[in-house]
Amino acid sequence: MLDKLEQYLNFQQIAMRTFSKRQEILAMNIANADTPKYQSRDVDFEKILKKSLKSLDQDVKNCTMNLNVTSKKHLNKKNSGYFFEKILYRTPDQPSADKNTVDMNRERINFLDNSIRYYTSITITNSYIKNMMSVLYKG
Repeated sequence: MLDKLEQYLNFQQIAMRTFSKRQEILAMNIANADTPKYQSRDVDFEKILKKSLKSLDQDVKNCTMNLNVTSKKHLNKKNSGYFFEKILYRTPDQPSADKNTVDMNRERINFLDNSIRYYTSITITNSYIKNMMSVLYKG
């Protein structure tokens, strides 16, 4: 029974961590909507989740994204906190004249959708834990 609980919680942890990091990427896209030549980025959630589930024993935080540091004020590569091996570039529907590929409508929809999925995952996990606690207290 505890193995099933641990497996369920590990799945939810990976899902919530992936939603959280995707939210950061989407926020970066929105923040750079007016930056010339900025390429919109995203991740393949399903691919990351499947890969993470195959290797639950491996620490997900060990995979990092390489950052180019051009100033001493930039974030340190070691402290980046990204666990995605590859962040993908999104194929633009209609790039702007300055070669920026951020589509604000798409980004807002993805941002909202990702937020809803994240909070749904939290709600489901909380209800699962409450159910387990009620069984333990009644028993």
